[in-house]
Amino acid sequence: MESLNRMAIELVDEALEYAEELNIGGYDLDNEATVLDFGLEFAGGIEAGLLLTEIQTAGMATPSHDLGELGGAPIPYVELSTDQPALSLLCSQKAGWELTTEDFEGLGSGPARALVAEESEFRQVGYTDAFDLTALAVETDQDPTEAAAEQVADLAEVETSGVFLLAYPTASHVGSITNAARTAELATFRLSELGYDPMDIVSATGRAPVAPVAGDEQTAIARTNDAIAYGGTAHLTVREDADVFDSVPSTAAEGHGRPFGEIFDDLEWEFAEVPSDLFAPAKVTIDVIGGPTYVYGETDEELLVESFDL
Repeated sequence: MESLNRMAIELVDEALEYAEELNIGGYDLDNEATVLDFGLEFAGGIEAGLLLTEIQTAGMATPSHDLGELGGAPIPYVELSTDQPALSLLCSQKAGWELTTEDFEGLGSGPARALVAEESEFRQVGYTDAFDLTALAVETDQDPTEAAAEQVADLAEVETSGVFLLAYPTASHVGSITNAARTAELATFRLSELGYDPMDIVSATGRAPVAPVAGDEQTAIARTNDAIAYGGTAHLTVREDADVFDSVPSTAAEGHGRPFGEIFDDLEWEFAEVPSDLFAPAKVTIDVIGGPTYVYGETDEELLVESFDL
């Protein structure tokens, strides 16, 4: 299998080459790690968000952007499709790296995770990457530090000069786009979390509305989660039938029906306390090759209109 990090670095090079056109910026830290600013000091935008999504999925998924409607208002949507869901979504796009040092905190996603390969997804898929350059997208409202880059270098076993940190806040154009692009990933992860073999998921497509950019991180985090849990739709093509498909959509969760802002407030923003079954698309179709097609869940336009303040 081709290296996820090698494929992602080709796209990082593209981001650096067209940084001005993408409304992003790049600079080196003193330890020679490279930071790409996708929304902290630079504005970013639609194309920056779609390119970052490609990097997060190591170029093995296709994101697109179109205009839909929500509550009578024109609203952009992001759709993402892949024929390699286990690798591109679970082993790359999933936000599974809590990048925390004394001077920095962020949530990492992207192919750097595959160089560490300590999460259960990598044992399920049977994949570990090896490459001398690596990219980690970091959802944060802080500028990445040398210590953060050194943590990535140490765990991924590369030189700091080979580390590329792609930083963006949730409350940014890029943050809204890349989070909407996680719909297929969350459907795939939820199904694997229920015990289904991710290697039997043949293809995955997800679509969700792009949340309006909020004025603060907490509102942005709530809105982008609402976008998927109440407006996200997904289609999975799988090899084997199973009796867990009805538990994939967020509607199957006990806490479903409340906006994430309320849920987070009640739990004092302790993300680990939020039931994992809430992090899923609102509606899912699962198509068994040569077998039945299942449809579960439903979207909640009224809740989204309120969440998005439309």
